[in-house]
Amino acid sequence: MRKEWKRHLSLRFLFFFEFQALLDVVLSAPFLIACLDVNAPLGLLEKFGAGIWLVAMICEAIADMQLHRFKSNPANAGKTCRAGLWKYSRHPNYFFEWLIWVGYAVFALGSPWGWIGLISPALILYFLLGVTGIPATEAQALRSRGDEYREYQRTTSSFVPWFPKKPAATVEVKT
Repeated sequence: MRKEWKRHLSLRFLFFFEFQALLDVVLSAPFLIACLDVNAPLGLLEKFGAGIWLVAMICEAIADMQLHRFKSNPANAGKTCRAGLWKYSRHPNYFFEWLIWVGYAVFALGSPWGWIGLISPALILYFLLGVTGIPATEAQALRSRGDEYREYQRTTSSFVPWFPKKPAATVEVKT
């Protein structure tokens, strides 16, 4: 950012970090809403939300562990991880991070005003898909891995884990 912004760095960083603080307040809405009625027993929505959160947390940890293991191997330098969850999504860690926020929102839905908690996963999805997450990560991967990453993009879902597409068959044209 320092290279891009060049001038008025102090002011720009002030706004950058203040925006993050404001975003933290907005994203914490599901927690605040869910805590409004602490004496109520957990209902089906809260249990379902907690289940989503737990599965997403475990899967994000698995994706991070798989990527760490891949990057720790010097033989993989400059290559793209396609093992485990990375075979089904180019960004499984982002997907499961978003799903964690969905779990929070579902948990909050059982509370009065719980629908406000839906703002959190919507904002996270917006930032992951359009602002700070996937666009920046994909641009860096294309710069560092080029055609190898382009093939990965062509065959692997960007966000939601899904079955990989078959690689394009090379066709020889005889003349």
